[in-house]
Amino acid sequence: MRLLTLRTEATTGKGTLAVRQDGDTLTEIPGFADVGELLADPNWEETAEAANGATHALDGADLAAVVPAPGKIICVGHNYRNHIKEMGREVPEHPTLFAKYQESLIGPNDDLALPQESDTVDWESELAVIIGKKGRRISEADAADHIAGYAVLNDVSMRDYQFRTIQWLQGKTWENSTPFGPALVTKDEFTGGLMTTAVDGEIQQQTPTEDVVFTPEFLVSYISTIITLNPGDVIATGTPGGVGHAQEPKRYLQEGELLTTTIEGLGQLNNRVVKEA
Repeated sequence: MRLLTLRTEATTGKGTLAVRQDGDTLTEIPGFADVGELLADPNWEETAEAANGATHALDGADLAAVVPAPGKIICVGHNYRNHIKEMGREVPEHPTLFAKYQESLIGPNDDLALPQESDTVDWESELAVIIGKKGRRISEADAADHIAGYAVLNDVSMRDYQFRTIQWLQGKTWENSTPFGPALVTKDEFTGGLMTTAVDGEIQQQTPTEDVVFTPEFLVSYISTIITLNPGDVIATGTPGGVGHAQEPKRYLQEGELLTTTIEGLGQLNNRVVKEA
C-alpha cells in the first residue's frame, strides 16, 4: 500500500488530505489531514485499505511531504561504508545521530531553497523509515512491527555551516531544504532497492539501500532505547558515497539545477534548486 499527503487548498479549501494511491488514482482517506495524522490511528492500515473517498488523478497532483509534521526526525550519519570511506572516517561502533526539524521538509516536487548564506549546498539521498507503532526499548527482533513503511528523503546539507563546529545540526535543518516522499510504502511492499541521486540528469550517488552498517531494525531498537518512538516519527538512515563535498574539485548545488532522488520501489523526488529571497 502507498499512502501520500495531497495538497488540496487551491481547489477545495481543505489544506491537505491523506490519500491512498491506487495505480494512477489517489483515493481520499476521510477524516485524516495527512499521513502522520492517519498513523496516529491504531487501526491505520485497515482504515486506509477500506477508504473509498473522493478520487484525484496522480498526474499533476500537488503533494506535500508525506508526513508534513513529524514529532521527531532523527538522522543517522556514516551508515554507508562507501560514504564513510570517502569522508575519511572509521566505521562507527555506534550510530551517529542528529536531529532535523519539520520546517526543513518540502514535498517531492517542491522547489528546494538555496539560502543566501551558504554556497556549499550538498545532496544526500536517504532511505527514510516511518514509525507506525509507539514503542520504547524496542527489541531488534520486534522492530519491524513498529515500522509503518519507507519513503525517499534527501538530507540536503549546508556544508559550511555543518562543519563550523563538531555538532552538525546547524548544517542539516535549513528551512525548505529536505525533500521527503513521495509516498509511504508499507513495509510488506519494500525489501530494498537501488538508491540514486542525479543533478541535472548526471548520476552522483548509486548504492543499494541494504548496504548499511546499521539496519533500519537496529536503528529503531537503538533510538527507542533513548527515547519513545511515536507514530509518524521519521528516521533518516544515512547516505551512500557520491556526495559533492567529497568530490575533487568539490561540487555543490547551483541555482536552477534539478535534484532527482530515486529509490527503486519507493519513488522519486524532483526538486528544482531556487535561490531563497
